[in-house]
Amino acid sequence: MQTFKKEERLSNRKKIDELFSNGKSFYISPIRVIWLKSVPGSIYPAQVLISVSRRQFKKAVDRNLIKRRIREAYRKNKVSFYHFLDEQNTGIVFALVYSSAVAADYKEIEKKIIFVLQRLQSEYEKDSG
Repeated sequence: MQTFKKEERLSNRKKIDELFSNGKSFYISPIRVIWLKSVPGSIYPAQVLISVSRRQFKKAVDRNLIKRRIREAYRKNKVSFYHFLDEQNTGIVFALVYSSAVAADYKEIEKKIIFVLQRLQSEYEKDSG
C-alpha cells in the first residue's frame, strides 16, 4: 500500500474551493494543514493536495524538491491513517501547505508528516465526538 496514485491526489476544483472555504485548519511548523470530512469517492479514503509557495521559493526546482519530499514522507507513513479512516468508514480531503522560507531535509519533513497524520486523527475524532 506504499503507493501514491492519481486518485489519492486532490485535483477537483470544486473540492479544492470547498476545502479552502469550509475546511478546518491547524499549523505544525512548517506545514499548514487544512482538512475537511468527505464521502469516500474511490477506494482511497483520503485525498491530499500538496502546495509550496512561489513567494517563498522562486525556482520551480526548489518547490518541486520540497513537494517530492512531502509526497514521499506521506506515501511511506499513510498506512495507519488509512486504517483509521477505514474503521471510521469515512473519507477526508486535506491540503498540506509548506510555509517556511527554508527547505527542510527529508528526515525533518518525515517527522512532521507523521505528526500531522496523528494530529489529523485526533482532530477528526474531536470533530466526530
